[in-house]
This record gives sequence, C-alpha cells and structure tokens, in this order.
Amino acid sequence: MKKTISRRSFLKFTTNALFGLSSSLGLGGLFRFFSFQPDPGPPTEFDLGPKDDYPKTIQIIRSDIPAAIKHTEEGIIAISMVCTHLGCTVDADENKEGFTCPCHESHYNPNGVVLKGPATKNLPRFKIEEQEDKTLKLYTK
Repeated sequence: MKKTISRRSFLKFTTNALFGLSSSLGLGGLFRFFSFQPDPGPPTEFDLGPKDDYPKTIQIIRSDIPAAIKHTEEGIIAISMVCTHLGCTVDADENKEGFTCPCHESHYNPNGVVLKGPATKNLPRFKIEEQEDKTLKLYTK
C-alpha cells in the first residue's frame, strides 16, 4: 500500500523546515557577531636596551616605533616621527638639520619644533623610563 502525503502536510513540513534552517543561520550569525575579537592594536611599550647604547650627539632612528632617540643635555629623549599634519612618517635629514615630511614638505628642527608648514603642531615626545636594570623603556601612550 502506497502512503500519500496530503498537500497540507507537505506545506507544513516544508515551512517548518525553512523556519528551522533560517533560525539556525540567524543564531550562527549572532554567535559569530558576539564572539568577535578585535585586533589588539599596535604595541605601546618598547624596550630600548641599555642606556649605554645611546651615546651623546648620536641620533638613533627606530622605524619599528617610529621614533628618533637621542641623548641630549636633558637626558635621553624620544621624538615621534609621525607628521602632525596627516600622519606620514617623517624622514631624518642627512645633515642632522631636523626632519622633513615626504608628503607635504613640513620641516621640523632636530627637537621636533615646526619650522615650515603645512603642519602646525610640533612632533610629540614619547616618555622614556630607566628601569632598575639600567635599561630603557619607551611608552607611546
């Protein structure tokens, strides 16, 4: 004997199956949305090594930060190498006259003070702390 399914039963089964499938997809999307982990972002602390690695009158460029680190009368300072105009990385002048932005030609003196625009703000300085073991740590925030 052949069993037949009525039209009403078939439509009810199909409707329930489609609702179940769409519910599963919706819950899967919600689960993925709420379990999202954003990128941690760039590091804000950098180990610079021993203080003796930074002799006076020498400027060291750290492109991983990006910063110019130098030993001055004030102590060891770090100047950001990100232009305050549009965020380009500035280049250190070969003759140690300061920094120049390759994007729009802003010029800064060796201490990061604006000499020629379009930038209007000086290059910021980063905080440097000497650790107990005589190494230096730089903080960008």
